[in-house]
Amino acid sequence: MPDRPTRSDARRNYDRLVEAADLAFTEHGTDASFDEIAKRAGVGSGTLYRHFPTREALMRAVFAERINKVCAQGEELLATDDPLHALTSWLRQLIDLTMRRGLATALVAREKTSTSELFHACHEALRVTARPLLARAQLDGGIRPDLALTDLLLLCHAIASSVERSREGAEQANRLLDLVLEGLRTRPARS
Repeated sequence: MPDRPTRSDARRNYDRLVEAADLAFTEHGTDASFDEIAKRAGVGSGTLYRHFPTREALMRAVFAERINKVCAQGEELLATDDPLHALTSWLRQLIDLTMRRGLATALVAREKTSTSELFHACHEALRVTARPLLARAQLDGGIRPDLALTDLLLLCHAIASSVERSREGAEQANRLLDLVLEGLRTRPARS
């Protein structure tokens, strides 16, 4: 994943640029104006180009930051008292992130080699975050113990893919996740 600058003022500029680019990419797509991104971040175009000499470098940084935020939220949820609620909340965030695939698609279209390395690192970060959330929900008895992490992540990806272009996307995704989780809850054995 992209490295952040170490000097505090450079790090602040970097963070503001990534945040402004995330908003611009969400609103206008990945071809959003660099001048507009710099203006939103409150820095000059030269500062933007010093940090991100290419559009692809900025896109990689925004994508990595989205993954970092979802992973950080997962870490925070691990501290909650209700493991099933923590897992469910994080899965909703993961599905929302997955539904916003325009940036990932644009990265794949622009550059194959470094993108695959970035995607691999991001995928691994998501797995590292999801593993203890699922394990806690399973140990607490809220989720079937035979559910594999890979299966859960694939189910979330399927939900996001199936509703991303729908008008009711987020609402429909939440409903589908509720249905999937209901099927994955621990139930007493039938006689």
